[in-house]
Amino acid sequence: MPRVLMILVPLALTIYAFIDCITTDERDVRYLPKPIWAILVLLFPVVGSLSWQIVGRKRAVDGGSRGGVRGGGDGWVAPDDNPEFLKSLGKNTGQDGPEEPAQDGRDTPEDAEDASTAEAPKDEELLRSWEADLRRREEELRREGEGPEDTPPAAGA
Repeated sequence: MPRVLMILVPLALTIYAFIDCITTDERDVRYLPKPIWAILVLLFPVVGSLSWQIVGRKRAVDGGSRGGVRGGGDGWVAPDDNPEFLKSLGKNTGQDGPEEPAQDGRDTPEDAEDASTAEAPKDEELLRSWEADLRRREEELRREGEGPEDTPPAAGA
């Protein structure tokens, strides 16, 4: 078992350091160019990997978290915290932003009823057209003799 660990631990460290080296931004690499660090990590697995981890790249300052300030700098920002993303959603739906609540700060049931009664005729008309289309298709299938019948299939079949 110790022999396996003596092989797997340096191998895992080398793989981690190499992937970290090639994915690190060029401006975060210190002292040597990035390709040289990658070659060092591959040629000298233990020494190169440890030196990359300790010396080769810049570390996050004060607190150890990257991007410290929420939304600050060039760090990644979650979509729900990104105002530009939220504005783009409004543009896609034809709105300028999120829907505004009623003046008292909440939507009233009367507003919901007014909206539903305004849309009710459209919905009913759409439902009628779907029903007519369904009836037409069923009738065509019955004429061809392939369609569903009103009687359910036999219970043992």
